[in-house]
Amino acid sequence: MDELRLERARIELVRGDITLQEVDAIVNAANRRLAGGGGVDGAIHRAAGPELAEACRELGGCPPGDAKATPGFRLKAKWVIHAVGPIYRGGSWGEAKILASAYRRSLDVAAELGARSVAFPAISTGAYGYPVKEAARIALETVSAWLEDHEGPVELVRFVLFDGKTHKAFREALDSLRR
Repeated sequence: MDELRLERARIELVRGDITLQEVDAIVNAANRRLAGGGGVDGAIHRAAGPELAEACRELGGCPPGDAKATPGFRLKAKWVIHAVGPIYRGGSWGEAKILASAYRRSLDVAAELGARSVAFPAISTGAYGYPVKEAARIALETVSAWLEDHEGPVELVRFVLFDGKTHKAFREALDSLRR
């Protein structure tokens, strides 16, 4: 396992299935309607059960760069934080700012819930097309800065990465942060 220890928290990188993580909150790479879909979003909806879709409908959607929470229902996690990342359109439409905001807002929501451990996927790197290396850099810089700036309750952030290419990009970004 790759990890970075900060003063009050740590960041871990693992390869695996985010739906199986035993953490207080998992972050869902959601669409703006919070309607479920493919990839991580579909996997989380299937694992959490039909109650998740109903709870998401009641939230009434979420704009890109923001995040909203529901219970975890049938997941091991108490909560699901639905973060909406940007659709990548070449990089000149403010995508980096929106992606960073999705990570920050997810951590804000986690802290409001009192979550001590949070698992993230690589937001926007699947169907939304964000280049993985750049997304990894933004994710790790944003999360580490947020953890340095906030005292508790979040003390563990785990990036749960689905494939080897994504894990490698995150490991390289983590190594850059250490320098």
